Amino acid sequence: MPTVLRAGAALAAIIFAPAAWANGSVTPAPESPRRIIPASFFRLHSAVKLPGKSPDWDYLAYDSTRHRLFIARRDDGLWVYDTVAQKLIMKLPKSEGAGATLLVPSVERGFTTNEDGTTTVFALGTLKVIARQKFAEDGDSASYDPVTGQVAFISADSQKMTMMDAKTLKVGQSVALAAKKADGSAADGAGHILLAERDRNMLARIDVASAKVTDEWLIAGCVQPTGLAYDAAHHRAFVGCRSSKPVFAVVNTDTGATITTLDLGRGNDGVVYDAKRQNIITTNGVDANIVVYHQDDADHYHMQQAVTTRPNARTMAYDEAAQKIFTVTAEGVVDPLLKVNTGPSPFYPNEYYDDSFTVLTYSPEKVAR
Repeated sequence: MPTVLRAGAALAAIIFAPAAWANGSVTPAPESPRRIIPASFFRLHSAVKLPGKSPDWDYLAYDSTRHRLFIARRDDGLWVYDTVAQKLIMKLPKSEGAGATLLVPSVERGFTTNEDGTTTVFALGTLKVIARQKFAEDGDSASYDPVTGQVAFISADSQKMTMMDAKTLKVGQSVALAAKKADGSAADGAGHILLAERDRNMLARIDVASAKVTDEWLIAGCVQPTGLAYDAAHHRAFVGCRSSKPVFAVVNTDTGATITTLDLGRGNDGVVYDAKRQNIITTNGVDANIVVYHQDDADHYHMQQAVTTRPNARTMAYDEAAQKIFTVTAEGVVDPLLKVNTGPSPFYPNEYYDDSFTVLTYSPEKVAR
């Protein structure tokens, strides 16, 4: 019987515990304090819609001197957006087919890369078109080599890189590429262009003066290298790698060795290096996030933050002085009656709603407004 009484007392304690809480006879355990999101984290500060039928886009570029964002809208040409007034300035004439824009402040010129293998050259200050110049059969993107003064245009379909003098616009030598899908490129500041070879999982180094591929390195643990940025001080290439297991890879360009790979969001296109703060910033459209890694030293990195964005905000431009990230997206749909590109994801949009194209601006809370 004593055992039964003890069990009954325990049961009663359980049953009547709520009453004890209610009359204050029992003190609840204190809740753990909520961590405040650091003011250094990026967040959305503006979302501005621009007009346009069935929006399409690719790479972005930013002129920090004049606060202009250049948006390559392919069939709709190059659009110029004022990031202070937050309004469209103009559509650049003779820029139909623009997929990317390269800004070269040293010669005060901008160069689009048009899909038909032409470039629309314009003055950065006045936005006046200087010429639409042919350089190849097709075009995807470009980088500028300050040593030779050459613009290096990437033509993925015809598997070559073509040089053009930034001042005279004279088309020079071309380099045959082994990659059937050449992707992001970056100048190393020492006379070379680094190139991500998406279909070969490699990083190539091309000497601009001799127009020769001097090195090709397999990026260990990287599948489908796309976005690319470069740290000239430490000789490190930063590569965004897609596939079902996306990673951010760091490559030593002195040795070709892959230093490390770290997790990344799916659908990477944008990679920039903030040399002042030693941060690598990536935009990843399928998982809709910005992932930022901090460089502790040349060979060690840690994730600083990850912030959600909007679906398909994949390309980016960055204002290092103001710490602002610019990216764009639109409201997408998958129409099963049209061809669906299932490479990035099973439901990657194949059409977008009219007048839904949006410019997104992200910055840390402490420097916003």
